[in-house]
Amino acid sequence: MMRLPGMPMLPGAQFYDRGKRRHPRQQTLMHYQGIQMLSDRREPELVEPNGIVADPKCPPVPAQINSLWAPKATTKLPPWLAYDKQVLCFNAYFKENLTEVYHAPYQVRKVRIFFYLEDGTMQVTEPKVENSGIPQGCLVHRQRIPKAPPTDREFISIFDLNVDTDVQIFDRVYHISGCDIFTRQFLNRAGIFVPEAQQEPCDPTTEIRKRSGLKQTAHTSTSALPKKHSFAQFLEFDRRVLKFQGYWNDRSEFGDVRKLEICYYLADDTIDIKEKFPRNSGREGPTTFLKRGKLPKEFSGLPLPGQQTAMTLLNVLGNSMRDVRYVADPLNTGQKDMQHYTDQDLQIGAVLNVFGRSVVLTGCDQFTQSYYKDKYGIQEFCPQPIPERSDVRPYTQGGMAYRRLPPYNGWGSHEDSEGNCITVEPKPPQADFKKLFKYDGCILRFGAKLISAIRDNGERDFVISYFLADDTVQIYESSRRNSGFLGGEFLKRARVPLPGQDMFSSSRPEYFRANDFYIGRTMTLKDHIFHIVSADEFTLMYMEQHPSEFHVADIRLIMQKIRDAVRPDYKQFVLRCKPDGDLGDYSTVSFETLRSTLLSYLSKDRLLNHEIVTVCRFFSAEQAMPPSCDRNRVRAAAQLELKRALWNGVDQLNDHLSHINPACKPYISESQVRSTLRGCRLPFSLELVEDILMVLQRNGQNEIEVRDFLAFFNMRNDQVPDIAPLNIAFELCPKLPFLHKGRLVDFTWFLDYLGIEEELKRANN
Repeated sequence: MMRLPGMPMLPGAQFYDRGKRRHPRQQTLMHYQGIQMLSDRREPELVEPNGIVADPKCPPVPAQINSLWAPKATTKLPPWLAYDKQVLCFNAYFKENLTEVYHAPYQVRKVRIFFYLEDGTMQVTEPKVENSGIPQGCLVHRQRIPKAPPTDREFISIFDLNVDTDVQIFDRVYHISGCDIFTRQFLNRAGIFVPEAQQEPCDPTTEIRKRSGLKQTAHTSTSALPKKHSFAQFLEFDRRVLKFQGYWNDRSEFGDVRKLEICYYLADDTIDIKEKFPRNSGREGPTTFLKRGKLPKEFSGLPLPGQQTAMTLLNVLGNSMRDVRYVADPLNTGQKDMQHYTDQDLQIGAVLNVFGRSVVLTGCDQFTQSYYKDKYGIQEFCPQPIPERSDVRPYTQGGMAYRRLPPYNGWGSHEDSEGNCITVEPKPPQADFKKLFKYDGCILRFGAKLISAIRDNGERDFVISYFLADDTVQIYESSRRNSGFLGGEFLKRARVPLPGQDMFSSSRPEYFRANDFYIGRTMTLKDHIFHIVSADEFTLMYMEQHPSEFHVADIRLIMQKIRDAVRPDYKQFVLRCKPDGDLGDYSTVSFETLRSTLLSYLSKDRLLNHEIVTVCRFFSAEQAMPPSCDRNRVRAAAQLELKRALWNGVDQLNDHLSHINPACKPYISESQVRSTLRGCRLPFSLELVEDILMVLQRNGQNEIEVRDFLAFFNMRNDQVPDIAPLNIAFELCPKLPFLHKGRLVDFTWFLDYLGIEEELKRANN
């Protein structure tokens, strides 16, 4: 059954709740704190979340609700779910009498009253006011608050709380002066009129504190020296430290440049200094260089015991050691004023007198820079260099910055000697494995002559090999009959240092690199002078493919050099190369003619022999002859491999060709032939497959004849004589490199690349 709030239980004022589905029987007994007792509690009735607001714990009187109609049959929820997290907030105050403060009879304390709609509980809190001198916070914990007598059996509801009303909560009367927007809207929706917010009275004690604060501020501004509390500096600058980097140059017999870290504590103007030990320096123990304390600016030596005291004692009575009386001198007569370092004295480049040791500041951290920018307006913080000894060189292995190494004594290599000096357990020097794997087998070979005053030595031939994997050099002498010299290894494979270096120093020497070798270079290797006269084909091709590493093989730089030298006398240069003046579509000149002509315009120092070789090879008019293969020899080698593998799959080969060539075309592509050889698993190496494809018959579209392909592997009808086993990769079809590239130069291509003739035509037009 349902009825209107505040209406008596009379016929016609009750309605059935059509939305109610459960009708449980209420419990009349309960178990509370171990005692079985009769339950007289009543469960809260269901309410509508957006309907007429009614307090489930305390029904209002009929005059407070203006609606006389029956509520709608809508979905109803329990109060704890319908009003979940909905709180009414009221601003209120109360006056508290003061008996000990004669300046003010009372003080006004402002509070906030919270009313929780879900269960009808209330809470009173007082916002904290700075320097109020009274405990503030929660005044009344969250609970259901009973009304004042004689209605103390009822509890305060939302109809008892409104603006410009007084509410009594436990012997204290609060006057509500305002509420928030949600509270105003909620009460208006419930049909309760909410007056406008009222102005709260001023607190007399707060006004007294404000007036006293103004007086103190005025007194402080008028005084010549403002009073500073001794603890104020600590509260303002606690945990703020200025950090500097510096050094102390110890010039004693076994001294060193000591790197230091200087910390200035702004809280109490103290300084401590710590030393930064390099790794494996042999120094152990604490790193404290100066204990934290105030650092005096002047230091004249350690005082005697009792020479410096905190106070001065005066002998006022007595003349003997027994009956004597002393008194402290309040004026500290004779005591010297001690000045200490402050933040004004610390800056980059400043020298601190740390008890007789000169400490130089070289840098600071980011916080220190911002501190000096804000306080002193300093903008430049350039770090100062730290002096280094002559026998100290950079060393970065293992995270170490610098290591002082003794000079090289000649035993072993420089790397081995460094390993013995760095650690007690030396380790072998590590090789560059990435470079070793990348350039394994890459060798640059150069032909050289020995320059000597002895005539027979000038006729000796040498081969200089440079290994790119580890930058080592090996020299081999070519043997010649009746020369009087035994050929063989002339210089063992090793890294060769550049001449003119101090080998017995702590620094590593510089070694020969790959770009130090080129045709026409005269170099000293192990006190022998060699002149490079030639290079093999692999060396020339490698240098031409890496022009960024070898400038003597960079065709663009070389042609630009020739273009600048030939441009003023271009026609005369062409006539010297081609005296007959025949410049057709294809004209050539010899290597010697082009070389002599270029050297007439550029000296040997400006145009090296290797650069001339690079130009002639780039514009070479010679072409390598195609490799020649004997068909019967290649067929015999193929049938020999088939016999070794006991292959007998001619029928399978025909089926595969019929599958890939269903139209029975007389010619198929080379890719189809390769797939056939791979699909039928013929025991051929890659070199033999290339040789077979080279000797098969083809048409104009470079397609292979099918009949010839099948007859090539038919050993039943047409079998060739057997041959002896041979190296198929090198002996079957020799593929020798073209070693005579550059003897004849395509002069037409050379002139087109220069582009001077085109420039002259554009200038004339």
